[in-house]
Amino acid sequence: MLATRIRRWKSVALGTATVLVGLTVPALTATPAAATTTAYDSTYYKNAVGKTGTSLKSSLHTIISTGVSKISYSAVWDALKVTDQDPNNSSNVLLLYSGVSRSKSLNGGDVGDWNREHTWAKSHGDFGEVTGPGTDLHHLRACDVQVNSTRGNLDFDNGGSAVASGGGSKVDSDSFEPRDADKGDVARMILYMAVRYDGGDGFADLEPNEKVNNGSNPYMGKLSVLKAWNEADPPSAFEEKRNQVIYDTYQHNRNPFVDHPEWVEAIW
Repeated sequence: MLATRIRRWKSVALGTATVLVGLTVPALTATPAAATTTAYDSTYYKNAVGKTGTSLKSSLHTIISTGVSKISYSAVWDALKVTDQDPNNSSNVLLLYSGVSRSKSLNGGDVGDWNREHTWAKSHGDFGEVTGPGTDLHHLRACDVQVNSTRGNLDFDNGGSAVASGGGSKVDSDSFEPRDADKGDVARMILYMAVRYDGGDGFADLEPNEKVNNGSNPYMGKLSVLKAWNEADPPSAFEEKRNQVIYDTYQHNRNPFVDHPEWVEAIW
């Protein structure tokens, strides 16, 4: 069962700060993320509720890193057929960036297929396809092969030219901009990775920053843009169900920013 969500508005001061960030993103009008109460606040998130800043980030890291089940990269194929299932067609998956609904059977590497997109590009921290960050379903999504190739390992930012068959996504020489309907999803996946992988488990310490062209460094930008995307595109029913399926069936951990999008602002 999906967590019950009750929303209330944040303070005027926080809302003003968010609007100032939103002014740099003319394509989207950012509104303050509503604070939420979920059925998990008294259990799963009990040690995080009420905290802010580094204290909240540290608490969330412990929560989402405890009791986690990991899967192999080959097992991701079948998992995505469940987590990314089109709610209107159980034979298909919904593709990130393009929004296309495509047959589950068309997974592979050819034109017209869908494959496994690492929203946190695996070269940013050089974790590849290793079990752990390379197979974490909270940032892996089904994606059209060609659109995935276009995104490559680019950082996220606004601007660029339309991506062919990209549903409104854009690309330029150093960044990728998802279509509006996926902007918040991408932001919350990237920031989940930054909390989940902090360098203490043998992998790189993943962090958001304000740059593009991060290359193989364990950073992903731009943070101010990701924050604005989180505000402008709140979690959808698809995103919430996906979070629940990963928790119930696969990894047994949650993306806290899907449950509490306001925690993005509380940390960063």
